[in-house]
Amino acid sequence: MMIFALYFIWAYFTACFILSLILRRNDVADVAWGAGFVLVSIAVLLRSDMGIQVDRSLLVAALVCIWGVRLSSHIFARNIRKPEDARYAKWRSEWGSFFILRSYLQVFLLQGVLMYLIVTPVLLVHIYRGGAFGILDLLGLCVWIFGFYFESRGDRELRTFLRDPQNKGKILDTGLWRFTRHPNYFGEVMQWWGLGIIALSVPYGYVGIIGPLTISILILKVSGIPMLEKSMEKNPLFDTYRKTTSAFFPFPPKKSDIS
Repeated sequence: MMIFALYFIWAYFTACFILSLILRRNDVADVAWGAGFVLVSIAVLLRSDMGIQVDRSLLVAALVCIWGVRLSSHIFARNIRKPEDARYAKWRSEWGSFFILRSYLQVFLLQGVLMYLIVTPVLLVHIYRGGAFGILDLLGLCVWIFGFYFESRGDRELRTFLRDPQNKGKILDTGLWRFTRHPNYFGEVMQWWGLGIIALSVPYGYVGIIGPLTISILILKVSGIPMLEKSMEKNPLFDTYRKTTSAFFPFPPKKSDIS
């Protein structure tokens, strides 16, 4: 089943790569990210010996579907009327004649590898399904719901903020953004830790810890917070916001931010 998932993810991102060439937009990969988790989860669920039953596997598949559909639709709506994301446009220029090869390897196949690692707890639940629901399932579900709230509300607050032309040049520091500079990233990570906790209910579920660990490292140290905050440093208001507001975990702002 793990091999099947690997081939499925490879085929999926290869198809997305071909679509990106047709559309001349490598940010197709951003929209494909959440949707890919949904498709591989459903594919492995349907391929499992027990099929679709009301059990832990169906719960995990439902949670992944809710997360993935919301994320992909959010990114699609954000990008649809805009040109290709600046990151990919820059690479298109820098990579020159090697653009097609490097796009396939460094954008699409790399995302496939990361997806395979992150989705590990979900695959384990689908493979070693069955058994009564227990405290770990309840705990994991609660962590997932908490994370979904932060990610979905954080994205909604940011979208509303950006749509108001009066906020141009300002920093969003109200709502959830008053307690953490990245409530959406915090929420995403929490959702995958919730799925990782649920996976502990099945044999070898501890291996699934690779999923939440991978996405935590990506967001905290690689392509999430570091890249975004580097671009935010251009705003002179960001330095004060950084000093008074937690980077990731939600905490009350420092006293100097309270009026």
